[in-house]
Amino acid sequence: HLLLFLLFVGPFNCFASYSRATELFYSLNEGLPAGVLIGSLARDLRLPTAGGQQAASLQPPLSFTLASHGLGGQYVQLDNRSGELHTSAVEIDRETLCVESSGATIFGGSAAVSSSSPSPESCLLLLDVLVLPQEYFRLVKVKIAIRDVNDNAPRFPVPHIRLSVPENAPVNTRLAIEHPALDPDMGTNGVQTYRLRDNYGVFTLDVEENENGERTPYLIVMGALDRETQDEYVTVIVAEDGGTPPLVGSATLTIGISDINDNCPQFNESQLNVTLYGNSSLGTHMATVHAVDMDLGSNAQITYSYSQKVPQPSRDLFHLNESTGAITLSTKVDGDTPRLHRLIILGNGPGCIPAVITVLVTIIKVMMRPPEVVPRFIANEVEGVVYLKELEPINTPIAFFTIKDPDEKYKVSCYLDGDGPFRLSPYKPYNNEYLLETTKPLDFETQQLYEISVVAWNSEGFHVKKVVKVQVLDDNDNSPVFSEQLIELSIEENNVPNAFLTKLHATDADSGERGQVSYFLGPDAPSYFALDKNTGVLTVSTQLDREEKEKYRYTVKAVDSGFPPRESIATVTITVLDKNDNSPRFINKDFSFFVPENFPGFGEIGVISVTDADAGQNGWVALSVLNGSDIFVIDTGKGVLRAKVSLDREQQSSYVLWIEAVDGGDPALSSTAKITILLLDINDNPPLVLFPQSNMSYLLVLPSTLPGSPITEVYAVDKDTGMNAVIAYSIIGRRGPRPESFRIDPKTGNITLEESLMQNDYGLYRLLVKVSDHGYPEPLHSTVMVNLFVNDTVSNESYIESLLRKEPDISVEEKQPQISIEPTHKKMESASCMPTLVALSIISLGSIALVTGMGIYICLRKGKKHHRADENLEVQIPLNGRINLHMLEKKPVEISNI
Repeated sequence: HLLLFLLFVGPFNCFASYSRATELFYSLNEGLPAGVLIGSLARDLRLPTAGGQQAASLQPPLSFTLASHGLGGQYVQLDNRSGELHTSAVEIDRETLCVESSGATIFGGSAAVSSSSPSPESCLLLLDVLVLPQEYFRLVKVKIAIRDVNDNAPRFPVPHIRLSVPENAPVNTRLAIEHPALDPDMGTNGVQTYRLRDNYGVFTLDVEENENGERTPYLIVMGALDRETQDEYVTVIVAEDGGTPPLVGSATLTIGISDINDNCPQFNESQLNVTLYGNSSLGTHMATVHAVDMDLGSNAQITYSYSQKVPQPSRDLFHLNESTGAITLSTKVDGDTPRLHRLIILGNGPGCIPAVITVLVTIIKVMMRPPEVVPRFIANEVEGVVYLKELEPINTPIAFFTIKDPDEKYKVSCYLDGDGPFRLSPYKPYNNEYLLETTKPLDFETQQLYEISVVAWNSEGFHVKKVVKVQVLDDNDNSPVFSEQLIELSIEENNVPNAFLTKLHATDADSGERGQVSYFLGPDAPSYFALDKNTGVLTVSTQLDREEKEKYRYTVKAVDSGFPPRESIATVTITVLDKNDNSPRFINKDFSFFVPENFPGFGEIGVISVTDADAGQNGWVALSVLNGSDIFVIDTGKGVLRAKVSLDREQQSSYVLWIEAVDGGDPALSSTAKITILLLDINDNPPLVLFPQSNMSYLLVLPSTLPGSPITEVYAVDKDTGMNAVIAYSIIGRRGPRPESFRIDPKTGNITLEESLMQNDYGLYRLLVKVSDHGYPEPLHSTVMVNLFVNDTVSNESYIESLLRKEPDISVEEKQPQISIEPTHKKMESASCMPTLVALSIISLGSIALVTGMGIYICLRKGKKHHRADENLEVQIPLNGRINLHMLEKKPVEISNI
């Protein structure tokens, strides 16, 4: 029993396990690229993923698999581990995928799970996904609703739509346009509105929507129509969808005005006078009445009949053709026939009051027979009407006329009566033959019908008239003529695509197809201009940019439908009007100007070049300084940058300005540029001596100081830069016992002892040092007095100071210090031998100085001791070995500028 129970229950358990099916609903836009996330099955099914805390160790990993790779599988990619569903490389096109589900609606929502089912009219992508392993096994039904995007423009099923409207249609008459535009997109992305490019002031459009959401355009008559005034209107119907941006489609709409019987027959004259000779033969043509009806077809059919007022004898005597209106003699005229007949003839049209014309027939009774006129037509003739083509050459023969007297008793002559380019002349060598021919080419456009008469009369005065009608046949001898040979147009740049420019108009004087005009662009017209062949509407399909091209000039052709066709050419010029769509543009984003300092105020520093591609007011540019306006100004017209004041490099060496350029458009556009002004140094500062600080200071120099030892230095600075700040030192004046004992380094200003000091060299030395720069064109300099007191001690300071206060009697040497500036690598090359040379020089100079000093000392000591003391009185002071050299005071220096 247990075994049977397990066998019975087991299959139901298995069924229950495999019946865990789930539905997931997503939605996404059509046309998305590959890799866009549609949804995560693991997350939306709330299944444990590998990221869980214990799932990875306790449960096998999840696996997601498409149950089948049908139509839906090619549009998606399923990650087998994460369960994420992405779009594939195959783009989803809703219109292709759901081509049979017309009227489908869009299922709203984002690409996430929806708790409610999508609309049954949605475009759905169905997928079956298997979830493994067994513990989580289930079959997931995935439904993806494809949302529509506006990727299709409306399109009319036919390029030309024809609609017929009766001319008596009342205002507000509605006529359905049987070929509405189609748009595969749905909802608001489908066709929403219709409009006419040219409604001629008598038409408009309305749109009606039925219960299925289909929109049908209706043409509404807004004004009175008259076929006889204009029998056809040609315009363009435009369909526009509701997308963003909207897309449009168009077709040519021809509105034909159908005729109604709103015109009645009319005679051109009210009375016609006819003369008939009593001996006229039966069937003699007397006259033809002709009425005109402006309607068409059956509405213009006219029949002719006698009025009831016409007596029966007159009816019997004269036959009236009811179709042509021709009146002929039907019975013989005898002696009892009345001489005057009043024939009232009616022109009858359908539903009209008849038109009336009166024909007065006067019968002249004769005893003899009138002359006979017998025509023999050479040109094509039908029922007395001769048909000639225009432009036939001169002297084109029309007919021969034989003139004779039936009784052969009287002389008969003839002549041509009527206007026109015709001539009747005797045809020799025959006496009674006459030839009717043309005298110049006929022109259909000037006159289409001529009525002439060949009149014969005999010597007794009897006349016979033979009427000949000449109908001129049209030939394609006229080319279309434009209303203007030069068509000047203008349009603002950045126009909308397919913008209307103008409607060309050309006329052709020829008739029928020969006068039908078609329009074409010339070979020099750019490809983005379009000209409707039938309507002559000229459009531009792209946006025009004035800065790229301001003027267009090309030809257009008007071609008729004759054979061979004739054409004429007109020139179209289009001026693209400017809009303020370009900002001012600086030639450089960064300008740098080098200006010498002390440049005069309001002098020209530099020119800021800026352009604006726009024209007129839009291209006018104003410049202004955004910062530093208290120092700098700019000339708006010329772009010249100036400084209000003179600039000093030592106060500020550079300036950074921001210049703004604003055009004159509305709204105005602007741009900025950076201006760097670098001040070039000029030599306007002499060197400033910092040490010694005063011309009254002095320094004690011990007699034991070795030659070559540094004694002191002169230190100066220059506020200028470059060569203007390179300082050279020189001694231009000396005073002392042996003033040449000291020298100064022209570069460093270091003062060194040149020779050993002897006892007779003691005293005060005053050196006038010139501190000069290397400025151009004139170097500047300062001077300072360096006072050196050679002695073992300073025993009488007041005495030294009194000496310093005296003006030194020093002759100035105008010797320019020379400073050689050599490259560094040359100094490095000579550095290795410099110590040896210096040592040898010191030894040699020391030996010479020692010998010379000793000789001089001995001579001076022997005979000139007192004289020397008197001579050097002002530079010597009593010696006192107790004075501390460190207590020597250095006083401030007064620097004199020469």
